[in-house]
Amino acid sequence: MASLQAMTALGAHGAAVVEIGPLRISERLDVALASVAARRGRMADLAKTAKAAGIPLPEPARHQSGEPYSTFWVAPEMWFVEAPYSSHELIADLLKTALGDAASVTEQTDAWVVFDLAAPNLSPVLERLCNVDFQVVAEGYATRTVMEHLGVYLIKRGPGSARIYGPRSSAESLLHALETAAAAAF
Repeated sequence: MASLQAMTALGAHGAAVVEIGPLRISERLDVALASVAARRGRMADLAKTAKAAGIPLPEPARHQSGEPYSTFWVAPEMWFVEAPYSSHELIADLLKTALGDAASVTEQTDAWVVFDLAAPNLSPVLERLCNVDFQVVAEGYATRTVMEHLGVYLIKRGPGSARIYGPRSSAESLLHALETAAAAAF
C-alpha cells in the first residue's frame, strides 16, 4: 500500500521561509480558502446570511479581517474567504451550510500558494513586481494584479505587511520573482 504524504506548493514537507535583507517571505500552509459568489438576484439574501454567520463582505478592492473568517473582494458579488486551516479544513462545506442557497461556494485552498511578506518598507520590492503603489494604498487594500506574468491577489495587511495569493502551479516562479526583486531592492 502506498504511503502518501502532504506536500507544500513548493514540493516540501514544511513551509518555506526566506530572508533577504530586512524582508521575510513566509509560505503559509495554515490558511483555508474558498470563493463565495452571490447567486443571481440573491445578493440581499447572501448579505443577511453572511452577517449572521460572521462572514464579512467588504467593498471592492478591500480586505476585511474577522474571526474566524477574513474576506477579500475579487469581483462584483464575489469574495475569497480565509480561515484557519486547523479548524476550517472543510471551509467550503462550512460556508455552504452557513450561507445556504444564497451563494455558490467553491473550495480554493489547494489552488493557491500563499506568501506573507514582512519588512519595514515593502514598497522597494513590490514596485519592481507590480503596478500597485503600495506606499499610497490604505491598509486593507486588496487587488488582483500581475507579478512576473502571473495573475496574483495582493493584500496590504499593514505598512510593512502584505499577503500574496498566486497560482499553486507557479509557486516556484512566484517565489523566485519575490527573491529576485528583494535582492535588487536591498
